[in-house]
Amino acid sequence: MGEFDLIRRFFTRPTPHAVLGVGDDCALLQSAPGMQMAISTDMLVGGRHFFADTDPLALGHKCLAVNLSDLAACGARPLAFTLALALPEADEAWLAPFAQGLLALADAHGCELIGGDTTRGPLNICITVFGEVPAQSHHARRPLVPTSALLRSGAQAGDDIYVSGTLGDAALALQALLGRVALPPEVLAQARQRLERPSPRVALGQALRGVASACADVSDGLAGDLGHILERSGLGAEVEVDRVLPLLAARRYYPGGEAQFDQQIGATLKAQHPQALALQCVLAGGDDYELVFSAAPAERAAVQQAAAQSATPVTRIGTMQASPGLRLVDGLGRSVAPQFASFDHFSAAQPSPHRP
Repeated sequence: MGEFDLIRRFFTRPTPHAVLGVGDDCALLQSAPGMQMAISTDMLVGGRHFFADTDPLALGHKCLAVNLSDLAACGARPLAFTLALALPEADEAWLAPFAQGLLALADAHGCELIGGDTTRGPLNICITVFGEVPAQSHHARRPLVPTSALLRSGAQAGDDIYVSGTLGDAALALQALLGRVALPPEVLAQARQRLERPSPRVALGQALRGVASACADVSDGLAGDLGHILERSGLGAEVEVDRVLPLLAARRYYPGGEAQFDQQIGATLKAQHPQALALQCVLAGGDDYELVFSAAPAERAAVQQAAAQSATPVTRIGTMQASPGLRLVDGLGRSVAPQFASFDHFSAAQPSPHRP
């Protein structure tokens, strides 16, 4: 099977919303009047971002999901994407489920595959995704910003901090798959779903336009990705550990519940803090692809309405503060935990494999 046969067989489809799709040197996209294009690119490298034996159906899903998560963080509606794919060989048994997982998620979000490239080489998947947001801002606290897109730079001191969905289960699954912790099979199966088939919060991101003051997606860990908002907004934050720990779903469905998880799994690290592993997964684990965002206290009802409208749970976890730095506190405001650094491909002393 040649390169162009591969493209025609697995990745050529009708593109009713694109002016011109697969088949020419360039694709053509027409953005509606009064709209702005949101564009993001992500790369997944075999042996670095995923295991060699990862189910290709799940991998097809995930490689687009991580890009859609970037659009969600901007409040953008997905339009289209391109796929650059390096393959060791044109293996039809691998390509068919990969394309199925990729295109099923694309169809679910109305996001059309409009072009790309294929080549022979080590497995590498690079996607560029295109979305749109209204150019006119309707956010009362930033009337001069010529976009309605959610940005990292709009938070203000006193804003509430929220996160969507659950956190840490993907990181916990990775630790188990790397042999660093032992999980019961049913717990690993549920956590692995979060690692391999994340749910991009596209509907929530759009519902938060005009409500959230700042937003980022949680790809490298809550602490680090919230840190991006703090840096761009010139702020600090206080986050309550008692609010973020329950976001690790595995602690709830672990046999025996949270106490048993902390006793049996938390002890793995031989740390003084019995919840050290849970905190590490939730605050610095990554691979969650949830949204962390801020909003004024006056917007609490609107945030809950956005959550209900998008069928996405959100949890208020802390407060933006004028003084710089991220502080982790208990319910009484006392410092309770060390700081956690999110994953960085190049600055980590011992970078973990299989991480996006």
